[in-house]
Amino acid sequence: MISDPAMVHAINSTAVRRPAPPKFSAADAERAADEWGMNCGPGAIAAIFGLTLDQVRPFMGDFERKRYTNPTLMFDTLHRLYKAGICRGWRKEVKAWPTYGLVRIQWEGPWTNPGVPLRARYRHTHWVAAASFDGDVGVFDINCMSNGSGWTSLYHWRTGLVPWLLEQCVPRASGGWHITHAIEVDLTFPDAEQLT
Repeated sequence: MISDPAMVHAINSTAVRRPAPPKFSAADAERAADEWGMNCGPGAIAAIFGLTLDQVRPFMGDFERKRYTNPTLMFDTLHRLYKAGICRGWRKEVKAWPTYGLVRIQWEGPWTNPGVPLRARYRHTHWVAAASFDGDVGVFDINCMSNGSGWTSLYHWRTGLVPWLLEQCVPRASGGWHITHAIEVDLTFPDAEQLT
C-alpha cells in the first residue's frame, strides 16, 4: 500500500463523490492478506458490496488455494453472492467503466504481445471497483487504503497510483493497461449480522 504522504495527498485531492468507505481498514486488509491471501479481487468485491473482508471470504470459492481471482472465479463468486441475497444481479459491460461495479485491468507488457499465449496475461491483471457519478468515475483500489477509504478519482488512479503500482509490482510492464472485464452490479443491502 502507498505510504508516501505526497502520493496519499494527491489521491485524496479529488472532486469525485465516493461511495461509503469500505467496511474494512488498511489494518484489516493487511491482516486478511497475511491470514488468507486476500488481494485485489476480494478487496474490490468487499468494497463494492459494502462487506467486510471476513464476510467476503466464504464466497470466494477456491481463492485461498489459488490466491488469484480469474474471471471464472469472479463470476462464480457473484453467483454465490446472488444466492445469498447480497447481489440482485450483474451484467458484463463492453470494456468501459461501469456505473457501479467491478473492473478487471490487464497490465500491458511482453505478455500481451502478439503470439504470446493468453494464459501468460493472467498473472498481470488487477481487480478494482468503480462507481460513476455525474460523469466522473471513482475507483476503489486495495492498494490505496492508506488514504482512509481506498477510493480515488479515475484521474488520480490512472496518473498516480497506476505508475507507482507498476513500478513496484509489475516492473516489466510497458505502462499501458486496458479493461478486460467490466461488470455492472445490482445490490441488495444485507443485514451484516446475517453474514457474521
